[in-house]
Amino acid sequence: MAPTVISEPAPAACIIDATAEGVRAVNALLASPEHPATLTITDPRGAHALACGLNADIDITVEGHVGYYCAGMNQHATVTVNGSAGVGVAENMMSGTVRVRGDASQSAGATAHGGLLVIEGNAGARCGISMKGVDIVVGGDIGHMSAFMGQAGRLVVLGDAGEALGDSLYEARIYVRGRVASLGADCVRKELRPEHRAELAELLAAAGFDADPAEFTRYGSARELYHFHVDNATAY
Repeated sequence: MAPTVISEPAPAACIIDATAEGVRAVNALLASPEHPATLTITDPRGAHALACGLNADIDITVEGHVGYYCAGMNQHATVTVNGSAGVGVAENMMSGTVRVRGDASQSAGATAHGGLLVIEGNAGARCGISMKGVDIVVGGDIGHMSAFMGQAGRLVVLGDAGEALGDSLYEARIYVRGRVASLGADCVRKELRPEHRAELAELLAAAGFDADPAEFTRYGSARELYHFHVDNATAY
């Protein structure tokens, strides 16, 4: 009869070298029932799909730059990247917090349903594309076509926004402190009422930014493209 193997629980906090151990080993540790409560990932060297698919209350710090889809599909976990992130950081996130201390490439927070994504630097094109409930706060600028088809959630930008902001927007709310190159189809400037200032103050505090909500401009959907109408055909 084979002896029973009792797995030892991982320590409350540990460090793992992503290059030495490999991304698969890192993600397997994070997905295992014996995952540590706190994990520091060192030497990532731009590794792709790091810390993806998490579904537990884990506090993860990545010391360095990451590649595509870091913290994708995140639930419950807190992931901090002490560097910059490639395409699709926090893509399809459901809950938890993802923070990028540097810049993020395109499609940050794409299709995300919930949680908080903070990018302390700049974000590339299509930030928040098809967002479905996530809160995204960007400390710098964002690229073109950001919040395209944004369905729900809030996008806060402390810098400038690129062309076609909020194109084909549904119910997502956008706040920009700087200049907007151009608005997309059906996205319009809206009044910044007291309830919006309160909402902004809460989001800025959660993201760790000190900014005056009164300095922002609110943008939202004109609601003319919800249903096809021949008179609006040229806007599609």
